[in-house]
Amino acid sequence: MRVVSQLAVIVVIAGAGFGAWTYREPLMSLWSAPSANAGPQPAQAQQGPRPTQVVVRQARVGPVEEVIEAVGTTLANESVTLTSKVTGIVKELHFNDGQEVRAGQLLVQLDDRETMAEVEQARATRDQARQTLARSRALLEQRAAPAARVEEQEQLLRAAEARVRMVEAKLKDLQIVAPFNGRVGIRRVSPGALVTANALATGQITTLDDTSIMKLRFNVPETALSAVQVGSNVGAQSSAYQGRSFQGKVAVVDTRIDPATRSVEVRADIPNKDDLLKPGMFMTVQLTIGRREQALLIPEEALVPEGTRQFVFVVANGRAVKTEVKLGTRIPGEVEVVQGLQPGATVVVGGVQRIRDGSPVRAADGPTS
Repeated sequence: MRVVSQLAVIVVIAGAGFGAWTYREPLMSLWSAPSANAGPQPAQAQQGPRPTQVVVRQARVGPVEEVIEAVGTTLANESVTLTSKVTGIVKELHFNDGQEVRAGQLLVQLDDRETMAEVEQARATRDQARQTLARSRALLEQRAAPAARVEEQEQLLRAAEARVRMVEAKLKDLQIVAPFNGRVGIRRVSPGALVTANALATGQITTLDDTSIMKLRFNVPETALSAVQVGSNVGAQSSAYQGRSFQGKVAVVDTRIDPATRSVEVRADIPNKDDLLKPGMFMTVQLTIGRREQALLIPEEALVPEGTRQFVFVVANGRAVKTEVKLGTRIPGEVEVVQGLQPGATVVVGGVQRIRDGSPVRAADGPTS
C-alpha cells in the first residue's frame, strides 16, 4: 500500500511540473500585469522626460567698441643726450641729478680762461681797426689821404669784427645749456673732468627728457590701416601700474608699410602730468577703431563652439533650440552677435552641457520665453 501511495505522489508532482512548463508564458504575463487596484501610472511615463533646469539670460542691446590690441614702447616728447661740442675741462656744474630745468638754463661751464683771452685780444684788434678807419676817413675829407687807404681800413675792420664773433661763439660753446624744458638724468661727469667732443668716449654729460607728454610707438596690421585715424582714442597699460589705464590719442600714422611685418607704425601722444611714465617702458595698447551703439550682446557662457562655428541654445516654448550665430567684437564677459539672434532672445548660460537640441528646459531664475 505504501508503494502505491508513493507512486501516486510521484505522478502528481510530475504532472504539476509538466503543466507549469507548458503554461509558463501565460503565467508570467499574468504575474507581470499591473493589478486593477494599482492606480494611474506616473506622469513622467505618460508625458516623457522631465525638463532640465537651466540658467538663462536675455540678449541685450548696448554699445560696443571695436579695439585693436598691440604692444608698444614709450618715448619722451623731446629727448637728448647732453655732450660737449668742444674738448675742455669741467669748471662748474649747475644742475643736480633728476632736476627740472628750463630752456636756456646754464648746466655746465667749461674752463674758458684761454678763450676769454682770445676774445679780449679780438675785441682790442677790432677797436683799433675802428679808430684807424675813423682817422683815415677824417684825412680823406681833408684830402690828406687816398680813398684806397680808407677802403683798406674798412676791410681790416670787417675782418676784426668777424674774428670777434668767431671767438665769442667759441666762448659760448664752453657753456652747455638746456635746449628745452625737461628733467635731467644722472650726471656722468664731475668738476675737473675732461670732456671731449666724442659722445661715445667721455663726452656724455647727462640726459635731458621732456616727459610732459609721452610718445607711445606701436604697430598695427596692414589690414587695419583704413580704420586707423589721427585722433583715435588709445588706452595703454603698464605692468608697473597694475589696474591703471593711460589715455591718449593717435598723433601720427607712418606713411610706409613695413614689407617684412606687413604692419604700419603708429604714434600716440599720452599726457604724463603725474610723471609716472618713463621713456623706454613696455606697454600694452588698445586702439579704438570703431564704436557701435546698437550692438546685440550675450554672455560668453552661452557660446557652444564646434570647430570654427559658434552655437547657442535659444529657449522657445519650453525647449532648447540649437542656433548658429556669427560673432563680432568681444568685451569683458560678453560678445557681440552680428547674425543669428534677435534682441530679447533668451539664451541658456548655465547647464548647457546637460541639454541637446530640442530638450525640454526650465529656467532657474524665472519662466522661459
